[in-house]
Amino acid sequence: MAKTMKVAQISKPGGDFELVEREIPQPGAGQVRVKVEACGICHSDVLVKDGAWPGLQYPRVPGHEIAGRIDAVGDRVTTWKVGDRVGVGWHGGHDFVCDQCRRGDFAMCNNRKITGIDFDGGYGEYMIAPAESLAAIPDGLPAEEAGPFMCAGVTVFNALRNAGARAGDVVAVQGIGGLGHLGVQYARRMGFETVALGRGKDKEALAKKLGAHHYIDSDVSDTVAELQKLGGARIILATAPSAKAISSVVEGLGINGNLLVPAAPNDPLSTSVFPLIMGRRQVSGWYSGTGRDSQDTLKFSALSDVHPMIEKYPLSEVAAAYEQMHSGKARFRAVLTMS
Repeated sequence: MAKTMKVAQISKPGGDFELVEREIPQPGAGQVRVKVEACGICHSDVLVKDGAWPGLQYPRVPGHEIAGRIDAVGDRVTTWKVGDRVGVGWHGGHDFVCDQCRRGDFAMCNNRKITGIDFDGGYGEYMIAPAESLAAIPDGLPAEEAGPFMCAGVTVFNALRNAGARAGDVVAVQGIGGLGHLGVQYARRMGFETVALGRGKDKEALAKKLGAHHYIDSDVSDTVAELQKLGGARIILATAPSAKAISSVVEGLGINGNLLVPAAPNDPLSTSVFPLIMGRRQVSGWYSGTGRDSQDTLKFSALSDVHPMIEKYPLSEVAAAYEQMHSGKARFRAVLTMS
């Protein structure tokens, strides 16, 4: 086995990607080493690239949409073995002992770790991961598809399955991008009357192909009025990080409707409280999920024929792949491959 590996690191806030050779690390107690096969590039990786996460230590290898195989296990790892196909996502582990963990809410751990921020992520040939962060990848699901499910996928799947909607309810997905194109597929396959909200006639064919029963083009239609014609949305899943766009659809919710926001805009939302009160409506956020949630996402996706739309790049083209994502030109997830 080789003693060194290639990784793409950022050495300082705002720095360029550097392809460097490092010694292949050894897993410690409770950890595994993953031989990375693919790693999606998420918009959240800008936090590492631009130094927007408080206390971030450099150099740092980004990446939290990781798919690969375990090739070494540390002490006290009993449920995983060498050769297992695994994914690692945003949630990079928890302490098991804080109040939230003691309640079983590991996602809200007071000392949770984030892959690619608190420790090196998947923009490289190998990475070390806490065993509790792992998700088993089903046979037959390609690594380059499994990667994006570890963040974009679990974020929208987990949000929808915990939102309180029932089969047959109207669920609208605002934005047909990296998260939204998966959200539409999940909503349809969960049995919801699925509405895609977008701008421009050109997105309608894709929305319908992904499974939307309805497409509302905000350029030519009043989105709120069209949603109310359908009885109002039980859930509006806001996946496009535009505060203006998200705020504009609140009144499209039905009675007891929930505007669910898993994608964080930079600007604050602005909405009147009166429609919230009169319709018992709410606005809420959603955190992605644990390794077990990611494993459920992978399994559901494989069973239900959900697929991310991806563009593949070799690790050597990491800068171009990142720029494709950052510019919004990627359709819809840029994925680094290691072979």
